[in-house]
Amino acid sequence: MSAKPLACPCGRPAAYDDCCGPLHSGVQKASTAEALMRSRYSAYVLKLADYLRATWHVSTRPGELDLHADDCKWLGLEVKAHGRLDATHATVEFVARYRVAGRGHRLHEISRFVCEDAGWFYVDGDLR
Repeated sequence: MSAKPLACPCGRPAAYDDCCGPLHSGVQKASTAEALMRSRYSAYVLKLADYLRATWHVSTRPGELDLHADDCKWLGLEVKAHGRLDATHATVEFVARYRVAGRGHRLHEISRFVCEDAGWFYVDGDLR
C-alpha cells in the first residue's frame, strides 16, 4: 500500500508536490499573483523563510525573517478575491486563520503584487 501524498497547505485539492512544492523548490515560478500568495501561505506553514524573502519585492523585503521564533500554527487559508489591475500589478484578498498560544486569530489582508522579470513578487498589503 502506497502512502497518501501530502496535501498542500494552501488549501487547493492537490498534493503538495503538484501544487506549491515546485514553486518552493525553484522548479517553476508562480504564474499568477494568487498562485504566489498561496505558495507564500504554504511557506509560512512550512517555515520556509528563504522562499518568503525571495518572493518579497526588494522595495519592501525585510532584512531578516525568523519563522522559528514564534509558536504560530497556521490553520487554513481562504482566498476571497483576486484580480489583475494591469499587465504587471495584481491584488489578492485572503483570510488566513492561525493559533498562537492556544488562541485563534484571523489575518484578513488585501495584498499587492507586482510582476517583474517574468516573476510575481509580494509588495505589501492592507489589513482588514
